[in-house]
Amino acid sequence: MSKDTKSPPDKLVNGYEVVIGFETHTQLTTKSKIFSRASTAFGAEPNTQASAVDFALPGALPVMNRGAVQRAIEFGLAVNAHIAEKSIFARKNYFYPDLPKGYQISQFEIPVVQGGVVEFFLDGEKKSVRLVRAHLEEDAGKSLHENFIGQSGIDLNRAGTPLLEIVTEPDMRSTAEAVAYARELHKIVTWIGICDGNMQEGSFRCDANVSVRKPGAELGTRREIKNLNSFKFMQQAMDYEVRWQIEQIEDGHAIQQATVLFDPDTGETRSMRSKEDAADYRYFPDPDLPPLVISREWVEQTRSEMSELPRVMAARFVADYGLNEYDAGQLTQSKATAAYFEKVAAVCKQPKLASNWVMGEVSRRLNEDKLDFLSVPITAKQFGVVLSRLHNGSLFKNGVVQVIDHFWRHSEHPGGFGDSDEEAQQVVDAIIEAKGLNQATDSGELEKIIDEVLAANAKNVEEVRAGNAKAFNALVGQAMKATKGKANPAQVNELLKKKLA
Repeated sequence: MSKDTKSPPDKLVNGYEVVIGFETHTQLTTKSKIFSRASTAFGAEPNTQASAVDFALPGALPVMNRGAVQRAIEFGLAVNAHIAEKSIFARKNYFYPDLPKGYQISQFEIPVVQGGVVEFFLDGEKKSVRLVRAHLEEDAGKSLHENFIGQSGIDLNRAGTPLLEIVTEPDMRSTAEAVAYARELHKIVTWIGICDGNMQEGSFRCDANVSVRKPGAELGTRREIKNLNSFKFMQQAMDYEVRWQIEQIEDGHAIQQATVLFDPDTGETRSMRSKEDAADYRYFPDPDLPPLVISREWVEQTRSEMSELPRVMAARFVADYGLNEYDAGQLTQSKATAAYFEKVAAVCKQPKLASNWVMGEVSRRLNEDKLDFLSVPITAKQFGVVLSRLHNGSLFKNGVVQVIDHFWRHSEHPGGFGDSDEEAQQVVDAIIEAKGLNQATDSGELEKIIDEVLAANAKNVEEVRAGNAKAFNALVGQAMKATKGKANPAQVNELLKKKLA
């Protein structure tokens, strides 16, 4: 990792600065393994999806999976990294029962993806984390302990599964920033389709390198928290590790470099082994694999075929819709969210209004019900019609909420899309009519009602003319009551002021 260049943070933890770097193993979405034709499907019976290559039988030779390389190129393009025209595979030597060859095929000196940056927002502030590299490697097998007494079983179904390991600089200065980075990285790899992002199945596994130091001091000794497979546990593990390291230093103890595991039952990290350095793995080029050569034509073809990236789409939302960077970033958290917003905005023709309601009321309800924008009960076109009625004054804000309530209880179109423009208008207008939610917008009718209110509240009229603002609000309330809440409040205010001038 390069020299730390980040400035000290505004907030410290008990006088210490937190320094965090990440190593993330993303399982690539190929149907077969990185060096064999065995399936990568999850959940099969143990050792039923492992070939002679995966079992490391004598004479079995690895053959590179082109699809894995394709996905590495796509990731490099997504984070503005350099794609190496020539990269080398190496043998990483260590001895675990679930590593059948006694070494892991990985990349060391020349990785396929070099550099890059991941940008995101935290509490409205734009952050960026520099990437060191992303390299291709094979996964190990899995040791099984639950169903065995006094012994362990070995399942090699996972052995040889293609991984892209993504390594950052030690750029993060709080556990919240680290979790926000992990979420953004998760969004990128799932958006471009190189990883399914399933953390429970181990498709997206994060290792956090955590250290603390006094501001301005050299980087502290790091401890690596392995295999964090949920954002909730990620936060808890790093928070505990920071507190533990500070307590150790304050008690006069030196931090020893180590690999640790997080126990969600106790909320604590515990040492697993002393941390290895590169020299401990005795890397050397794999003689069974030639250098990986990627042509510029391959890279450019991939670039031309990739869908719009979230950062590019967010920039377009700022330029085309007049949204701020934060709102644009929130709306591009997933392809489904972005597609839903764009369809709503296209119907109501009010992008900022659409943004506010999509990120506000709709997102709140989806979060409460543990749904996403692929399952939103009110279709994008229907919601666009609702917001157009709000914008033209024929529906008030509370009416919008009531219409959303109706769809949440009686939706016939789960999934957010699929209806025609005409159908969406008919359905929405029928609900508004049935619930009596139309605002009274006829100025002549409103004027008549306001004249009656003024005549019945002569005392309030005198107080308003004497400068009493509360009396004016009382008149507004009386007018809204007389219209049974169907009048446009802004229109009522305007007519009252005109009458009282």
